[in-house]
Amino acid sequence: MEFPKDLKYTKDHEWIRVDGGTGVVGITEYAQGELGDVVFVELPAVGAKLQQGKQFGTIEAVKTVSDLFAPVSGEVVEINETLKDSPEVVNKYPYSGGWMVKVKISNVAELDGLLDAAKYEETVGK
Repeated sequence: MEFPKDLKYTKDHEWIRVDGGTGVVGITEYAQGELGDVVFVELPAVGAKLQQGKQFGTIEAVKTVSDLFAPVSGEVVEINETLKDSPEVVNKYPYSGGWMVKVKISNVAELDGLLDAAKYEETVGK
């Protein structure tokens, strides 16, 4: 199982890759594995305001539906349109093509409260 070191993680299994003042958000390889085959992803609209720790969407798999939680506060500047027609990309490429939203981060200090790869790996016990 992969835990890229350039990402920050939440205890709810989301990840964020920061590039300047923007963060790319998705779910971890562990999370997609626990969910099973992803069949639908509901994402917010561009311009939506996210609040750290609050729900911003849902992901539906054959087994269950799960909420998505924002790793940081900010404004959605882009959504992954590919997931509308091909939600299974989340299963195949959770850290690349399966990203969900890009967020203009409003409080970079929130990143300090997230987990690094080693701490996240401890959290999931792998």
